[in-house]
Amino acid sequence: MERELALEIVRVTELAALASAPWLGRGDKNSADGAATSAMRSMFDTVSMKGTVVIGEGEMDEAPMLYIGEEVGSGNGPELDVAVDPLEGTEIVAKGLNNALSVIAVAGKGNLLHAPDMYMEKLAVGPELAGKLSLTDPLELTLQKAATHLHKKVSDLTVMILDRTRHESMIKTLRKVGVRIKFLSDGDVAGAMAPAFPEAGIDLYVGSGGAPEGVLAAAALRCLGGELQGRLMPSDGNEYKRCVEMGIEDPYRVLTMDDMIGTDDVIFAATGVTPGEFLGGVRYLSEQRAETHSIVMRAKTRTIRFIRAIHYLPNKKLLNELD
Repeated sequence: MERELALEIVRVTELAALASAPWLGRGDKNSADGAATSAMRSMFDTVSMKGTVVIGEGEMDEAPMLYIGEEVGSGNGPELDVAVDPLEGTEIVAKGLNNALSVIAVAGKGNLLHAPDMYMEKLAVGPELAGKLSLTDPLELTLQKAATHLHKKVSDLTVMILDRTRHESMIKTLRKVGVRIKFLSDGDVAGAMAPAFPEAGIDLYVGSGGAPEGVLAAAALRCLGGELQGRLMPSDGNEYKRCVEMGIEDPYRVLTMDDMIGTDDVIFAATGVTPGEFLGGVRYLSEQRAETHSIVMRAKTRTIRFIRAIHYLPNKKLLNELD
């Protein structure tokens, strides 16, 4: 992939974040998501690539744009798999909470897993624990191993998990062994990325979340030197069949990073919509300006760029057309 593509992709997440930010705290998650999706789709037309959406807003008959199989980009340039979440954390924006992102990952054609829309059990870690833990181990053993490798007491570990009733058993185990727990209301991608940022103070991310978000997080962690292991959780025969139809012969096996994002290069970009663990949110300034904070990374070079941009809103033609 051309390295210039990284900066082109981050321009797409910036516009999506700017489009959804006006809906902050207004209690309307659908409008926030719709604004981000429309902006992202429009901006993709300016990117030099032949992209195919493999993770998007749903099937063709479920989503008006950025649906699975949709072609995006200018039509010139490399053939790429594209994974998107125009607004990761729609409920977050509706309620005015933290950790909402606009997210894109791109990789060479055929590399990204066509993840079905279902839950995935996840274990995400930063560089220090990459390759040293296993999703197949009981949680208590995983925590003991993590503490040993990090030269910490188990009680000094900090574990992040989504605050969901389905996690009651895991939370009881975490309480039992005495780790610190940081609950996440929403924002599965940001949560899985957190262990790779020392300033976030998170050692592990555990629990279940969306499978498509797992692939996006795996792309980010490949660039950051971390690791995500996943295991799909089909709830019935129809979901099991869906996995097989999408090329996952054994839906219950542990999926590695290579399974989810391939072995070639991958580019990941995210722009904060609301403040989070490692990115600031959209901030409105005087004189019709807005500030965005983004991260864009490339696995091949392991280069991580944090971009602070000031946008003069009247000159954002695509954004104004959406308004």
